[in-house]
Amino acid sequence: MSAISEEEWRIILTEILEDLDEQQYNKMLICLSEIPKCVKTKSREEMPQAIIERYGVETSIHRINEVMDQIPRKDAKVQDWLRPFVDKLKNKQEKTGKKRKSCEMDSKSEDETPEAGFKKNNIVSDSPSDEEAEADELKSPQPDKKRKIPPWRISIHDLKIFGDLGKKAIAGKVVQKSGPRTYQTKNKKKKFFFYLGVADETSSIKVMVYGKERYQRFQEESFFLFRNVIMEKDLMKVTKKSTISKTTSIDVPENLEMEARMLVPAQIPVCSIAKANIAAEKTSVSVEGTITEIGSVENIELKDKQGIRSKQEFKLEDSTGSIRITLWGDDIMQLRGKSQGDVVRVANVKTSHYYDTVSLNSTTFTRIIKVQSAAVQKITIEIVGIIKASSTQTELDAEIGSTEVQSFVVDSSLLAKVFGVRVDSNFEDRLLGEMPFSADVEIEGNKINNMKPAKEK
Repeated sequence: MSAISEEEWRIILTEILEDLDEQQYNKMLICLSEIPKCVKTKSREEMPQAIIERYGVETSIHRINEVMDQIPRKDAKVQDWLRPFVDKLKNKQEKTGKKRKSCEMDSKSEDETPEAGFKKNNIVSDSPSDEEAEADELKSPQPDKKRKIPPWRISIHDLKIFGDLGKKAIAGKVVQKSGPRTYQTKNKKKKFFFYLGVADETSSIKVMVYGKERYQRFQEESFFLFRNVIMEKDLMKVTKKSTISKTTSIDVPENLEMEARMLVPAQIPVCSIAKANIAAEKTSVSVEGTITEIGSVENIELKDKQGIRSKQEFKLEDSTGSIRITLWGDDIMQLRGKSQGDVVRVANVKTSHYYDTVSLNSTTFTRIIKVQSAAVQKITIEIVGIIKASSTQTELDAEIGSTEVQSFVVDSSLLAKVFGVRVDSNFEDRLLGEMPFSADVEIEGNKINNMKPAKEK
């Protein structure tokens, strides 16, 4: 069997890392918890060498193979790259196992004494040595037992399972803190809250803290005890009735720190669209403006047959300019309830350069918040085209004031009722058969909320 070449593995590992998208790459770094935080800041080009130096050739093959399952990247492209190295590793382990078994059989034949605790003149203990016990712990980590969490504490891991502190306290490291935020009570009083990303030896959790007065108390990299908190699923709430106190440091694994940091993305201050348009490639920004266009959802086939991903674009405009924003995957859901004409804040997006055009792409931490709804107007339109008709929603073109054509969206059930047609497989053809069609509508941005046939003049 040929030896595993470090150089060949480095080349393939470089190919694998380059093929990961940003979210997959960041998840891989979280999974590789043994690599120091300072090393993870290296570029993708440097990371293969860093991984090999940290783990060694054989262990790095094993760990990367595990991580690709966790991301997951089980597609043929990555697996074809990994397979030759994984097969060599398995063959070597099997060969080593056979040799070990052969040696054990030889030793047994040499020593026929029935006492299992003796071999030749050396006493062998039935209990494992300290080194063996340590190796077993590394193979099967048991965080709570290994780190000896005191009986008056409950670990974050157990808290998320049982959902109640009881009379115990929870201790954790504040890894990330959001900016102050506000909400209104039923009596329209403004109240303050903020989020924390907290981790202990066993897990991480998102914490919601009420009260402006506590904002300065919680500082990142500090350790706190929490008592009398409220649990809602995986969110821990700290209220006025909760007790908090500073405490001594605890040993928090690096991968759990990164998890906690991802629970509460750092707030990126809002900049003008003009500033976003001149920012460098892949700069994280937040922008605010009026939605002037909302595109249709498209299904994009990813490179190298890695599957299909949904995509939707919309256009945002402020007093300094306009820019297109692309939402990917589940981020598209954040546009629900938003209409053309709404003023929204789009936080944590990244710039993308394509020749002379700059656009923004959604990230894991992108959030779209409606600041102001579009004004409601009552107008008369003439429907002149159908862009896309489905059983739930229809996009159409309509003439406004005999001067321009504008696109609108409307519930298909409302449109069918007004046109007097059925919503079935021939719905689009039935609509086309009734056009052109004049209607009095109530619009909010580009969404038609109400519609009825226009009165004849």
